[in-house]
Amino acid sequence: MRNVDFGKWSAISSSLALLVTLAACGGSTAPTTAPTAPPATSQPAAATDTPASQAAGQKDLLDIIKERGVLRVSTDPNYAPQSYFDDKTKQWTGFDIDTATEVAKRLGVKVEFITPQWDAITAGNWAGRWDISIGSMTITPEREKVLDFTPPYYYSLAQFAIRSDLSGTIKTVADLAGKNVCVAKSTTYEDYMNGKLDIPGIVTQPPKGANVLSVDTDQLCIQSIQSGRKDYDAVLTAANVVNDGIQKGAPIVALGKPVYSEPLAIAIDKSSAPNQKLVDTLTKIVNDMHSDGTLTKMSMKYYGIDLSVVPK
Repeated sequence: MRNVDFGKWSAISSSLALLVTLAACGGSTAPTTAPTAPPATSQPAAATDTPASQAAGQKDLLDIIKERGVLRVSTDPNYAPQSYFDDKTKQWTGFDIDTATEVAKRLGVKVEFITPQWDAITAGNWAGRWDISIGSMTITPEREKVLDFTPPYYYSLAQFAIRSDLSGTIKTVADLAGKNVCVAKSTTYEDYMNGKLDIPGIVTQPPKGANVLSVDTDQLCIQSIQSGRKDYDAVLTAANVVNDGIQKGAPIVALGKPVYSEPLAIAIDKSSAPNQKLVDTLTKIVNDMHSDGTLTKMSMKYYGIDLSVVPK
């Protein structure tokens, strides 16, 4: 089985690079710790404090976080290599986990991970249950209606993979017509398959007539195939997730080259306003982590390539 060929992406580099913006604001530094056990449920517990925008009047969410001493970050416990709970080490692990931990450190607070369903995160109106999302979220016009975004902290390539036993009959994306394609719900992969994705960087149009089957998180698609089930003929997810599955022995192979590239950013709920100080501070932190090489180093650790820049 082969890994994903990231190929040449210079044609989309210029349009995606426009999404990187600069802002100014600062943050302090202090030791940061993360929980050593996963939450008991994938749904966040009911908030014990009043939503930020109501609890402190006009106080910015940044001030509330610093007073609390904890940054509450939504994440996915089953999205390796971005975020997962490692049963061997009893620690949260992954690129998004390391990013969130570093952001909290630069804010001078500890980090706490919350695990809501993905569709609850992208819908906005978080009601103060968590503060920000560092979960590989793509910036889209629809999401910008309810969420504020920092500049991208890294970029991802969307990749089809098929069951290895189908590699003799499925040769191109077009061959997925009439096939069952597994995606995670409320993701850009689902939107792409349904012809609703509105971002620059799409280089291959979705297959016509494919059956789109949605699950809670991408890894469930690959894990189902790895268990021997044949409910899904193919999966569409991030190229690094495909590579992770192949390296772990999943009977899948990459189908062609990536079909689009996407910018991934930290998200903040607009309904948590006032939050401009937090948005500005997070923007500076992301820009600083680009400038000082922190994001490059973490990308190389988990992916073996530098995804902190637009793929080429």
